[in-house]
Amino acid sequence: MSDENDSGGSAFLRIGSSVPSSLMALLECDDIVPGSSPSYQTAKTLYTYHPLGAKMAEKPIDIAQSQKRLITIPGGPEDELIEAFNVAWNKLGGEGADQLIKRTVTLSRVYGIASCVALAKDLDPNEPLPYDRLHELELGFNVLDPLNTSGSLVMDQDPNSPTFLKPRGISVAGKSYHASRASVIMNEQPIYIEWTSSAYGFVGRSVYQRALFPLKSYIQSMITDDFITQKAGLLVFKMHSPGSVLDRLSLTFGAVKRRMLQGGRTGNVLSIGTEENVESLDLKNIKDASEFARNNILKNIAASAPMPASMLNDETLAEGFGEGSEDAKAIATFVDGFRREMDSIYRFFDKIVRHIAWNPEFYASIQRKFPEQYKAVPYETALVDWSNAFKAEWPNLLTEPDSEKFKTSDIVMKSAIALFEVLLPRLDPVNAASAAGWLSDVANGQPMLKDTPLNLDLELIENYEPPTPDPVKEPGEPIVESAHE
Repeated sequence: MSDENDSGGSAFLRIGSSVPSSLMALLECDDIVPGSSPSYQTAKTLYTYHPLGAKMAEKPIDIAQSQKRLITIPGGPEDELIEAFNVAWNKLGGEGADQLIKRTVTLSRVYGIASCVALAKDLDPNEPLPYDRLHELELGFNVLDPLNTSGSLVMDQDPNSPTFLKPRGISVAGKSYHASRASVIMNEQPIYIEWTSSAYGFVGRSVYQRALFPLKSYIQSMITDDFITQKAGLLVFKMHSPGSVLDRLSLTFGAVKRRMLQGGRTGNVLSIGTEENVESLDLKNIKDASEFARNNILKNIAASAPMPASMLNDETLAEGFGEGSEDAKAIATFVDGFRREMDSIYRFFDKIVRHIAWNPEFYASIQRKFPEQYKAVPYETALVDWSNAFKAEWPNLLTEPDSEKFKTSDIVMKSAIALFEVLLPRLDPVNAASAAGWLSDVANGQPMLKDTPLNLDLELIENYEPPTPDPVKEPGEPIVESAHE
């Protein structure tokens, strides 16, 4: 509404935008209906521009990687091996293996499939990865989307083939990569003769595929929010309508009053007629409808992903993960399954990092530190033993609060002490020492007692002989002492 043209007190609204937008083009595309499949470009637009695009692709990975894996290597110098492994893991490729995994899995969720390849300077990509020389090479890692590998990951559709619906190899710009150099990740499993437009192959599918239509509706809800925000401060001035014959003086006076109302603020005084009224635009009827539609759209997107709605909405858990609420349990169950889906790419990087971290120079330092155990053991033998014993497990996302940990430790310790007291009178010195060692291990295994470990010398306990008490004298005649004595 313009002041220069404010002669009749009427207002007009013009809707539209001359600024092109990929997201608006998605909204205005009438071909997107329930069941539509996103193209490569549509998937990219959703990931880069849609408010929920990055969250749908990255949020599960962020929660899954929020905890570090618990690595154990029984039978070896565990502390030294784990420390060397973690250092190499965090330095891999100049950005760390965790970041490489996140980027690969993210693109697989965006398009349906993605790959991570290892490159070495002066080595042909088609050659096997030389694991015995990895610590000497300058390694690099590239994360590839379906457009980079298009044509090579279409998947075998022959049901009698051993490579049926399995990735066989990667080719990028005419260069083939050996299978040992690549890890291919798919979002969901491929379906026989089911083409995925966003991935250029009969492979997995984008996380946006089932949610494409509600994602389009979400953009419309954003426009609704913008409309409500613009109109929330609109004032309606109900003026007394003059007669049928209007002169210029009445029109000018009405325009002046509207400008005064527009510029008025706290502390000002504005006079209006007794039959006139000023009030804000009534948006109460819009509130319920807009919130209902927005919540349903979010639920539809979460159900289509599929992922817990509380994760998509980024709602704060009322009781947190430690209290085991229903939302927390749903997220933990989803993340546990997601971690299992990432197992193949973690195994790909685990093998590479082990050979880089546990190299011959590192083994020489282990031989110097533990000469009795490893002096006569060849490097290759020790490496195989450590790799076979290597185990990495994810911790439970539902961590217990300290109050529950105290209760659990109290029950465990009371049970262990009761069993020890029952067995001790019936045990010989050797087994008594073993029982005492078991009790100390139970105590040291409690999280609240790790800072003050109980260390017992079992050999001294085994050889300990309690002192023999003095013989008890038989009671005799009482000695009567004189009063003087």
